[in-house]
Amino acid sequence: MNSTPRALNRILLGLCGLVLMIAGACGAALAYLPGFAGPWQALTSRAGSRLEGIQQATTLDGQQDSWLWIVLAAVLLLVAVLAIAWIAAQGRGRTGVFADSPGPDDGSAVRGSVTINSGAVEQALRAALLERNDLVNAAVTTWHFRGGPALKVRVFPRKGVAPCTLAAAVTELVEALDLVVGQRTPVLIRISSGARSRLTRSERVS
Repeated sequence: MNSTPRALNRILLGLCGLVLMIAGACGAALAYLPGFAGPWQALTSRAGSRLEGIQQATTLDGQQDSWLWIVLAAVLLLVAVLAIAWIAAQGRGRTGVFADSPGPDDGSAVRGSVTINSGAVEQALRAALLERNDLVNAAVTTWHFRGGPALKVRVFPRKGVAPCTLAAAVTELVEALDLVVGQRTPVLIRISSGARSRLTRSERVS
């Protein structure tokens, strides 16, 4: 429901995993295959000599340092900025407005709009859910989904409670909320089981 770039995350994780696998395979080959160490050392020697030549060819006037280090620092800074942007893009999509109804534009003297904060809806729905004896805890959040608000309801049932019963109860509450607000709201119901749900005893009425 959130706007996390899942495809990009999978591609980056796949590339990182591939690089680590190649590095591990090369390390194992260097340790256990003597025939692999010779060509590797010759390759690294040629690369080192070529790097020294490039560094000497790009030396700044009057100095001993190469301007390639400045380029390398700029590239590392760009990578850091992209990493920060990538981290900031994770888990976005929350919205603070559940409903926004503009007033009539018919030229009347009274004008305005009605805005319902998502926090009010979340608290009301959570309070209604916590009144049930078959729930240990509940969490309600509002997300931006397909151009409008959507609810994510996460409930923690007690041990032995049927999931279909909870799903029907949450659906009934959301439908009642739709009648009050005057709009249909998509909802994602997530039934979770945590340590508190497993350790809490079921209440019995004799």
